[in-house]
Amino acid sequence: MAMDDRKMRILQAIIDDYILTGVPVGSRTISKKYDMGLSSATIRNEMSDLEELGFLDQPHVSAGRIPSAKAYRLYVDTLLQTGRIPNDSAETVRSHFAGRIHQMEDVIDHAAQMISSLTHYTAVVLSPKGEQPRIHTIQLVPVSSETALVVIVTDQGMVRDSVIRVGGQMDSDTLYAISRSLTEELRGTTLTEACERMPVIAERISGNDRMLQELYGFLNEDQNAPRRGHMAVGGTSNMLAYPEYSDVDKARNFLSLMETRDKLADIIRGSGGMSFTVRIGPETGVPEMADCSIVTAAYSSRGGQQGTIGVIGPTRMQYSKVLSILNIIGHQLTDMFTGEENE
Repeated sequence: MAMDDRKMRILQAIIDDYILTGVPVGSRTISKKYDMGLSSATIRNEMSDLEELGFLDQPHVSAGRIPSAKAYRLYVDTLLQTGRIPNDSAETVRSHFAGRIHQMEDVIDHAAQMISSLTHYTAVVLSPKGEQPRIHTIQLVPVSSETALVVIVTDQGMVRDSVIRVGGQMDSDTLYAISRSLTEELRGTTLTEACERMPVIAERISGNDRMLQELYGFLNEDQNAPRRGHMAVGGTSNMLAYPEYSDVDKARNFLSLMETRDKLADIIRGSGGMSFTVRIGPETGVPEMADCSIVTAAYSSRGGQQGTIGVIGPTRMQYSKVLSILNIIGHQLTDMFTGEENE
């Protein structure tokens, strides 16, 4: 039995309707709501064939059909192969990010909340994980007569800042000159290497011992911070709004998994570096997510490392919308972390 164009059109209609309503779909529903020029009897026969092919399940004898994981896989693969991914949310996403310059962690937190808000599913965003970042620029900005703001931008697009004591009267011109010297000396070094070079730099920039000691303390503290990477989760409770998780035990297991940060990061990162991955139901390999789909996309930082953005939702998620949003946000994050905004 072959999967012809008519079966494909009927299957797509069933998937679209079930994604929208969450109610098993019958032949009469397809006949009335979708102009296919086919009778209910013809649609019913085709639905029986689709069930035999493994694309539809019938939860109850008298009920309509629901798409299987195999059906969603075909649906998603068709979306990706034909490029039918709209950009309806592009302007909304860009307006959220416009003019925002944050530390990478702030941007990632914001992205997770935005994705969950736009999709109404659970969103997970992971920072790039790789080598220790390398310094791109160092800037000192006067705050008061005794303090200055030090801003370090790395090759991964991360921004680190702290207020340090400078001692004595240092105007903006003096701090600018020191910033240039520090950038020339330390550009391309890791934070560890920068700490090792500070004694030599202190000899060249004399008369600023307090400031350099404070700067060394800041660099040393930051390079000893955990290197696993930052993860943000948004909209965890969104999943509880779907009937698939009305069962208390299912909901409890899902929420427990969301709290296991290392395991969740491994699940989301397991994308093999591909631009998009879509894992449906059992494909996730996680019992707690047997009724879920996980859609992920990659973004890049200035250092070439890849981060991951992901959405967790029911298998009947709005795949086209989710793929569109992840595509847009992935490009937006790449532009932010590889562009000139932070220089």
